[in-house]
Amino acid sequence: MNRVRLYWTLQLLGWGGFAFVNIFFASLSEGITPKQSWAFVAWALYYLLSTHGFRHIVKTYGWFKMGILRLLLQTILALIGLSILNFIAQILINLAFGTLNPAQDFRAVIVAVTLFVNFLYYSFWFLLYFLFHFLDNYNSGLRYEAKINEIRLNHLKSQLNPHFIFNALNSVRALVDEDPEKAKSAITRISNMLRFTLMMDKKQVIDFADELATVKDYLELETIRFEERLEVVYQVEDEAYSYKIPPMMLQTIVENGIKHGISNLVKGGLIEIKCREGLQEELYIQVKNSGYLNPNSFNSKKDTGGHGLENTRQRLKLLYGDQASFRIFNSGNQFVITEIKIPKQRVTLE
Repeated sequence: MNRVRLYWTLQLLGWGGFAFVNIFFASLSEGITPKQSWAFVAWALYYLLSTHGFRHIVKTYGWFKMGILRLLLQTILALIGLSILNFIAQILINLAFGTLNPAQDFRAVIVAVTLFVNFLYYSFWFLLYFLFHFLDNYNSGLRYEAKINEIRLNHLKSQLNPHFIFNALNSVRALVDEDPEKAKSAITRISNMLRFTLMMDKKQVIDFADELATVKDYLELETIRFEERLEVVYQVEDEAYSYKIPPMMLQTIVENGIKHGISNLVKGGLIEIKCREGLQEELYIQVKNSGYLNPNSFNSKKDTGGHGLENTRQRLKLLYGDQASFRIFNSGNQFVITEIKIPKQRVTLE
């Protein structure tokens, strides 16, 4: 239901209920004539029209953009004015339907009580409208922020795809002449990986098992290229498969370890992937690769593999905020360790 339809639905239900309650209790206490019933309906209709007019003034002149003191003062004055106009409208309605009793209706105490009750009704309506306006703007702000985050995430993923594809094709190119059979196997794995990237294109998180399967295809491909120079070790707990992670995240970290670590070593090295569940239902992912991280040049795109690691940081921040963590550090002079913590709940931005 859109905002306009919701507003009119609440208006009609609210003031229609007001008329029904007045008619009901009047009929219980002293009985009520058809003219008196229609007078209550006309009174409720006036409430509806006057509150709608008040809403129009509030929106036209931007009352909710005012300071709190000015808003409070103008609102009180407006509610007093509405209460007086409503009292006049009651007199005219009763006069029109022949239900006016001057001796009773113009007594000072009756006038004062009527004005006070009118003020309470209008105050209650304005409070509800203010809350409706506040919550609507708040939800609109959340939807806007979510859409901006979604655009950023899609942009980040679009940066990863060409980077990932070009590296994979470079791996196959080296095999075409020297070992055609291995090249065919490599092409099959690349096909699997490309199919995966197309499937995950519109997803913010995917099953851990799907991401790990792609990583295994990638590492099998790199094993064909590096042969005995690349050693791969997996230590993945069964609980890890119940988690969802951002697509291409683990792939990016592993690829970064290969490109900036192992490929620069004459004897090659190790890629070790560890995944375990924490005590508070969070997934800990650790990728250990041979190599050395230069702290002085870590922040440069050239050293970190283009958009790779910084891209991963930004995606984790957008999806999980402070619930996720990312760090990369040297373990002695032989290994680089990348650690990520991800909460279990699935993130939805739409």
